[in-house]
Amino acid sequence: MGSKIEYVDSSQIYATSYARNSKAIGVLWAIFTVCYAIIVVVAFITPEWIGNVEGEFPGKIGLWSSCYVEESGERCKGKIEEFISISNTPFLIATIFIGLAVIAALLTICAMILFFICHSTTVYHICAWLQLLSAVCMVVGNATFPAGWADADVQKICGQSDLYVFGDCGIRWAYLLAAIGCLDALILSILAFILATRHVRLQPDPHYATASLYKGEMNNGFIGDGASVAGSRKSLNLHPVLLMHPGQDDTYSQFSQRTVPRSTHSGHYSHPMHHNFQL
Repeated sequence: MGSKIEYVDSSQIYATSYARNSKAIGVLWAIFTVCYAIIVVVAFITPEWIGNVEGEFPGKIGLWSSCYVEESGERCKGKIEEFISISNTPFLIATIFIGLAVIAALLTICAMILFFICHSTTVYHICAWLQLLSAVCMVVGNATFPAGWADADVQKICGQSDLYVFGDCGIRWAYLLAAIGCLDALILSILAFILATRHVRLQPDPHYATASLYKGEMNNGFIGDGASVAGSRKSLNLHPVLLMHPGQDDTYSQFSQRTVPRSTHSGHYSHPMHHNFQL
């Protein structure tokens, strides 16, 4: 059996390539979404936001918990289920918003299951709005947290700390991780919106027209009675077409008998029966 050669339109190739690239970018987006969820969860539960481990009263402070280094070891106070009892109002607000960011990030991962039952554009839109919500909550939480540095418990560790002034304390890795999470959530949200609005499905395979039944479309030397000489398709609305051989006035017509020579008649085709018309 001979090989079959198929001709593919350039737009078909472009659509196929774009769809494959979109799937690859979607996989990377899903991986970084899981990484973002891990980042916000770690930043939420760890007390490594600010701290001073070399001062007179070394310790570390987080959103809803703080740890102090004593002779007997490190002692931490604060429980997640009791965060509502936090006396430091800015810390309480930051805890609530970072907690909402964590919930939104986890819901985004759960929403990925919808890829198996819903259209991908709809799922990307849902995830994009959840990630945008998570980004906003992360920004509010990170911006509110420094407003609580004037609290007495914070000053015990950080010395002369005040609003947005951390005194002897320093920014620790959890706060930096939360700041990176803000930018990460925003980028992932924008990417999800792009994947949702610019998602291209594979185009259907091109169907080429089959060969016509009229011989005139394949070879002008074979024209049926119902075919048109002026065009390749049958048309009943075409006007009669005068057929004249180029460069000669006296020759054989494709649709008439031999014409009378010019020497026999004084005028060109003087007899009405010798007019070459296609009716």
